[in-house]
Amino acid sequence: MTSGALPVNPFVAAGMIEDPRLFVGRKDELHAIASRMKGDQPTSINIVGEKHIGKSSLLHYFVLTWQQRVLNNSSNYVVIYLPLRGVDCQTETGFYEAVAEGLLNHVQGWQQRSLQNSWKTKPLNRQAFSDAVKQWKQQGKLPVLCLDDFESLLKHPDKFDNGFYDNLRSLMDSNALMLVVASRKQLDVYANEHRFVSSFFNIGHTIYLNELTTDEAIELSRLPTRSTNGAALSVDEQNHAQQWGDRHPYKLQLAGYYLWEARQQGKAIKWAKQQFEQQLASPKSKAKGKWWQSLLGWLWDIPLRLGRLAAFIGTSWDDVKSRITGMIILIVIGLGLVRVLTLPQVQEWLGKIFNFVK
Repeated sequence: MTSGALPVNPFVAAGMIEDPRLFVGRKDELHAIASRMKGDQPTSINIVGEKHIGKSSLLHYFVLTWQQRVLNNSSNYVVIYLPLRGVDCQTETGFYEAVAEGLLNHVQGWQQRSLQNSWKTKPLNRQAFSDAVKQWKQQGKLPVLCLDDFESLLKHPDKFDNGFYDNLRSLMDSNALMLVVASRKQLDVYANEHRFVSSFFNIGHTIYLNELTTDEAIELSRLPTRSTNGAALSVDEQNHAQQWGDRHPYKLQLAGYYLWEARQQGKAIKWAKQQFEQQLASPKSKAKGKWWQSLLGWLWDIPLRLGRLAAFIGTSWDDVKSRITGMIILIVIGLGLVRVLTLPQVQEWLGKIFNFVK
């Protein structure tokens, strides 16, 4: 939503901020993206930040407002926002087609005919995509892709391999393409975790998205609504929002949301605080439960793995026997660690176990 009346409750408790009138702060980050876009050699950027810190909102807002930062040179760029979590981006061809559609949707009518021919090749594979981007460069157009939720590509390593990333890097190095990639970790960290060797992951510049400044936090707590001449929250409610949310954008939005709802429903500030805390605690408790489940599963599998190691040198055992054997190995090693058994005795027992499973 970018036009019409402001929402009654202006605070976005979840998801991306779509109305640019409700976006607050991040002036330095926005300036940094624009300045690297306007240079003679456009520099791709990695926006790094934790969940709920505002990466999606930042990219979306930049796409809506970039022309205000570039001014006279705006005809040289086509800037799009592309959420990679969508089903269209789960294959390489799907990614290229989503990019093509987004770019052509942002080209003015009188330019579209001359620029769309570059994207008519079917299927739009890696080579066709590369050729289309290079043709746009020849016509003086730089595609700037703001790619959100980069981790989604990592879920499909069979579709997005080193060759895919190398091709993007080649286009970036030739100043035919600029990327602004949002991720929770630096791209080179993902390269190590997923064993990618492409130089794509050593992207040109990294911007770390942290909490808001104090002034920005105050400004966020004073968001207006269509039903008021001033701020949606009273001064007292603004103070509560700033106290609960500190300078974290998501927490501030959440606090403001429930404080406004409390007043509309005739409930006390205490109710808003309870809703705020429950909303913050819920994901953590779920994550904690999953962590314990993973730990228990890992502990349960240790005997199985040790047992399979013992059985590997002889005939195959089923999982039940493997778990029993592995448990015995653990017990023997444990008795050795607490010195109930001497080292020679531990070696003797382990030798018996391995001879038994042969």
